[in-house]
Amino acid sequence: MNAGQLAALIAAIFFAALACVGMFVLLRLARLMSAAAGMITDYRAKTDHLIEQAQAAVDRTNEQLARTDSITASMDQVTANMAELSGHVSALAGLARGISAAATAPLTGASALVFGLRRATAVRRSLQVAALAEPLPEVAARPAITGPAHPAGLAAGARGRAARTAGRR
Repeated sequence: MNAGQLAALIAAIFFAALACVGMFVLLRLARLMSAAAGMITDYRAKTDHLIEQAQAAVDRTNEQLARTDSITASMDQVTANMAELSGHVSALAGLARGISAAATAPLTGASALVFGLRRATAVRRSLQVAALAEPLPEVAARPAITGPAHPAGLAAGARGRAARTAGRR
């Protein structure tokens, strides 16, 4: 064998070894690709499931928002009705005060009259009871025409003035 043939044989062996290594790498790459495809399929299924759950949550949230909107609308209506009712009540309050004053004025006067009569009767009875309980004082005879020199009913200052006036005359 000559050197050219030996070089061709060595090149062929290296080429075959290189082809085997290339085939081995391609087989490993094919397994890697199939495993990656399987993982991507699993991730896609999980992602689809997560998207479905998220969509369900969004749908429930939209339902709750719709309910909240209807409740808010009804509360706005209740607020408007309460404002209208408040206006009616404030309009009728003055009328009610007038009617109340007109209705209670005679009752107030009548109750005051009854209270005054009861009080006067109670005072009169207590004075009668006190008068009956005390012995009657003896009344001193007074001259009917002239009267006393210093009337007992005058205050001390009035008596002094009467005495000074009498002294000047």
